[in-house]
Amino acid sequence: MAGILSNLRNTIIAGFLLALALCIFYIYGQYSASEHFADALGSQAFWAFVLRWAHVLCGIMWIGLLYYFNFVQIPNMPNIPDEQKPAIGKVIAPAALWWFRWGAMGTIGFGIVLAALNGYLIEAYLLGFTDGGASTIIGIGMWLGTIMWFNVWFIIWPNQKVALGIVDAPAEDKPKAARTAMLFSRTNTLLSIPMLFAMVINQNAF
Repeated sequence: MAGILSNLRNTIIAGFLLALALCIFYIYGQYSASEHFADALGSQAFWAFVLRWAHVLCGIMWIGLLYYFNFVQIPNMPNIPDEQKPAIGKVIAPAALWWFRWGAMGTIGFGIVLAALNGYLIEAYLLGFTDGGASTIIGIGMWLGTIMWFNVWFIIWPNQKVALGIVDAPAEDKPKAARTAMLFSRTNTLLSIPMLFAMVINQNAF
């Protein structure tokens, strides 16, 4: 067990294998002996589930790192001695930002494919104007998520590259870039709360 847990790659592989075993157990429990296992794998409902699962996994990575930046790293940076700050800026932050932006990409990518598969992509982005309001709430959540994704890729990441010295830029540009990245990261933190509300309530209407 230590050999699995001491290596992150092995830990993730083991996690996916356990999930696969649980999936097989679930399918055999849902389908009678007269039905083929392939019937489940060939159903739209199964692939909608797989996409939703991937969407949620990526979303946890994305929003988890967003909250790490805003609840942990940014507030505590002033408390870190100056001689230790390069470890954050040169090692921790770039690695976290890689998973952060690709978590965002995976979240929106799987979410869009899921919405298209379930037939509400256009209706949701039109905020339910074409289906009597049935897709309004999920559409609001999707628009908020899309804005957040745009902020990550086209505002936060470009400014973080300047602030962290990943790209060449005048020294005087770095504080402004860092502040812009922080403000839009805070914007995403703000938007994440109603976005998650819209996503969850859409699955739990009352």
